Amino acid sequence: MNRTLRQTLRTLLILGRVSNLPTVWSDCLAGWWLSGGGTYGKLPVLLFGMSALYTGGMYLNDAFDADFDRQRRAARPIPSGATAPKTVWRLGGAGLALGILSLLFLGKIASVLVLGLVVCILLYNCFHKAFTASPWLMGLCRFLVYAIAGTTGETGLNGWPLWCGMALAFYVVGLSYVAKRESFRGTVPFWPLLLLAAPIVLAMLMNTGETRKPAVLISLILALWMARCVRTVFQGGETNVGRIVSGLLAGIVFVDWLAVAPQISHTTSGIVFLALFGLTKLLQKFVPAT
Repeated sequence: MNRTLRQTLRTLLILGRVSNLPTVWSDCLAGWWLSGGGTYGKLPVLLFGMSALYTGGMYLNDAFDADFDRQRRAARPIPSGATAPKTVWRLGGAGLALGILSLLFLGKIASVLVLGLVVCILLYNCFHKAFTASPWLMGLCRFLVYAIAGTTGETGLNGWPLWCGMALAFYVVGLSYVAKRESFRGTVPFWPLLLLAAPIVLAMLMNTGETRKPAVLISLILALWMARCVRTVFQGGETNVGRIVSGLLAGIVFVDWLAVAPQISHTTSGIVFLALFGLTKLLQKFVPAT
C-alpha cells in the first residue's frame, strides 16, 4: 500500500470515528438480545445499517463543523487540507442513504424509527455547536438504536430495550456534556457525571432475586471504569477531556453488558462485550474517538 493510499484511508477512518463502531455494535446486540434475539438473519442487516448511519453521521459532523474546526481544531481533516469539504459531504450523504436503505428491510416499525434517527442525526450535526441542550439529541440517537434493534428480536419491541435504551441515553448525555469542554475551554462540570450512573440505578431497580447478582457484578465493573475515566475531574489541575470522553465512549459497551447480563448466559455476554470493549480500546490507539 503506497503512502498516498494509506493517508487517504487514515483520513476516512478519522472522519468516521470508526474506533467507536464497536460501541454501536454492542448497542445493536443489546437491543436485539433484550427483545429475544433468535432472528439471526436480521442481525447482519442491523449491524451493517447502523454502521453506515454512524459513519455517515460522523462525516457530516465534520462537514457541518468545518468553519469551527478551522478556528479551534485545525488538525481535523478538512481544515488541514487532507480532504475536500465536498468529498466529506458526499460521503456523509451516501452513508446515511446506505444505512436507510439497509434498515428499511427490518420492517415498518423499524423504518419509522430509522427515519426518526436520521432526523436526530441531522439536527444534532446542524445545531450542536449553538444549541446548549444538543447532548440530549445525541442521547436520543443512542436510544433509537436500542429501539430499532429491539424490533429485530423474536419477541419484538418491548419494555426492556426501551428502558435500557433510556438509561444508555442518560449516560450518553452525560458524556456528551463533558465532551463539549474539549472544544470550549473551562472546567468540567460535576452535574453531567451524575447522569452516567443512570444505567446502574435502573439495573438495581429492575433486577431482583437471581438476576440481582450479575447486575451488581457488572454495575461494579461499570462504576470502577467510570471512576477511572473521570478521576482527574476531582483531583484538580489540568484535565484531559479527550481522554475522559474516549474512556467513557468505550464504557458504552459496559452499559450494554449491564443491560443484558441478567438475561443471557454469563459466558456468552462476557466474551462478546469484553471483546467489543477491547476492540474499542485497541482502535482508539490508532483512530481518535473524538
